[in-house]
Amino acid sequence: MIQAEISIYPIATKTTSASFYIAKSIESIQNMDNLEFEINSMGTVLESDSIDVIYQASKKMTETVHNLGVDRVEVVIKMDSRRDKQLKMKEKIESVKKHIKTE
Repeated sequence: MIQAEISIYPIATKTTSASFYIAKSIESIQNMDNLEFEINSMGTVLESDSIDVIYQASKKMTETVHNLGVDRVEVVIKMDSRRDKQLKMKEKIESVKKHIKTE
């Protein structure tokens, strides 16, 4: 299972807000087969059992922002590829939460 967090930063737009561009990039991958995603405040986590799908989604998201008239897009991708277990995003989060002590 592969999880990748992708953060897309459109450069030199007319506004400091990036939410419109990010929303459109996410729309572009909504119906991809073999891909789950979850947005957070700093990026979008992609999940698939195929690294090719992760690459395809990343490319599609980037190209979508370019096609909206943005000439420069910075993209940061952090990836976790694990073959010994097929852990989903939610399972990884639960694994961490069980170690957090609450008062």
